[in-house]
Amino acid sequence: MLRRLLGSPSRPQTAPTLSAAMRCLSSGSVDITVPLNFWAGRRRTSQESREKENVYEPATGRVLCHLEPCGGEEVDQAVKAAKSAFGPWSKMSGMERARIMIEAAHLIESRREEIAEMEVVNNGKSITEARLDVDSARLCIEYYAGLASTLAGQHVQLSGGSFAYTRREPLGVCVGIGAWNYPFQIAAWKSAPALACGNSMVFKPSPVTPVTAVLLAEIYAKAGAPEGLFNVVQGGQETGSLLCYHPDVDKVSFTGSVPTGQKIMEMASKGVKPVTLELGGKSPLIIFKDSDLENAVRGALMANFLTQGQVCSNGTRVYVQKDVLAEFVEEVVKRTQAIAIGDPLLESTRMGALVSRPHLDKVLSFVEQAKKEASPLKCSSNGAKVLCGGERFVPSDPKLKSGYYMTPCVLSDCTDDMTCVREEIFGPVMSVLSFETEQEVLQRANNTTFGLAAGVFTRDVTRAHRVVEQLKAGSCFINNYNITPVEVPFGGYKMSGIGRENGQVTVEFYSQLKTVFVEMGDVDSLF
Repeated sequence: MLRRLLGSPSRPQTAPTLSAAMRCLSSGSVDITVPLNFWAGRRRTSQESREKENVYEPATGRVLCHLEPCGGEEVDQAVKAAKSAFGPWSKMSGMERARIMIEAAHLIESRREEIAEMEVVNNGKSITEARLDVDSARLCIEYYAGLASTLAGQHVQLSGGSFAYTRREPLGVCVGIGAWNYPFQIAAWKSAPALACGNSMVFKPSPVTPVTAVLLAEIYAKAGAPEGLFNVVQGGQETGSLLCYHPDVDKVSFTGSVPTGQKIMEMASKGVKPVTLELGGKSPLIIFKDSDLENAVRGALMANFLTQGQVCSNGTRVYVQKDVLAEFVEEVVKRTQAIAIGDPLLESTRMGALVSRPHLDKVLSFVEQAKKEASPLKCSSNGAKVLCGGERFVPSDPKLKSGYYMTPCVLSDCTDDMTCVREEIFGPVMSVLSFETEQEVLQRANNTTFGLAAGVFTRDVTRAHRVVEQLKAGSCFINNYNITPVEVPFGGYKMSGIGRENGQVTVEFYSQLKTVFVEMGDVDSLF
């Protein structure tokens, strides 16, 4: 697998890079000596002796590298580096910041294939999807580079010639905590608006996928960013807690599960620090009988099986109007069974490996539970029916036999009270439910503590907008699903999060507003 990461003359090389580390690994060594921590302009190793953690390659199940978690001393050094960089960076004009960010975007574009391949090796998703993730990261940085010079306040004329104005100012040192399903993209989505507003950042990737965030740190440095502007600290819950509690951290942005998001919000509240939380979902996808069925099937597949189903916004509760249920299910099952599973570095692969063995086991256990779970809403005591998939998959290539693969699953005969319909599975499992009326399906779709996304397929434009208005979700799709252009905000309602990522509004979450009153006459005093 890793032989494909060997460098070629056409690829720009920096030394030492993770590419070099990967090339060492392909020769048989399992210990990467190039550190995955980065602050103050270079890679760093811990000054204390700590037990290293194994990082696995999902496609093969073998040890990819070793992660060195950061403790209090390393976190403090990274935050100090970010605080030092914040001074000069925040004093730059928007145009000056934009030039460096645009250069970073160009570097990402020139290294697109290298970054995508590393993402595949560490995450398990297909190379086709990984390339799109790298493109999304680049576009996000370009977009916020364009906004950097537009940050402005407001002038308010008052009586007697006096006036007031507002200034939009950076927050300071921001912390980004990423998830394992989009490691490189999330690092860009969090850093781009932060840097555009004049902040610096310390980023902690998921310990499951630590490999590519450090590449972004090197790219920002090579683009001309001040030392310490974007730093990477590796580790798990302990490292994250140290970042949230650090007195010099001014904001925390987190992508991940609801329980972890709740803990982060609680920790940040001790210092009254603003948070952005992009959390989980169990999103509804509603398909009316007048839909273009071909597009509805395509949308349902995109809403459930991207990144092996490991997408927080996935529309995993698929409500299909009873009149077209049989036809829809037949076509969905046929296309699901045709999905090419296997080596994620092959162009023909459409579904790679799940991110880890424990996660694979967890997803498979949801399927087993769905088959057995009796529902009081059903006359039968049987659980959901597995129409296809839901089993461990072993590719024909012997090198992949220990990888974390499963067949994508479609469940029917589901009811709203079943665990597979209520809880986020975060794997390639689609739950199909039937409905009869618009009023009924809206009530059922909104009956959840989540509110990240929702979708509707219909040819009736009036109905589409009427339904979307009533869906309690932060991101809604009409006749499509899982489209996330960087120009538009993304985030959730209810327990799916606070704040937004992407779009112009995100500037408000990475800056603060100062009001200045200017008196042009005498003070009117009561004393």
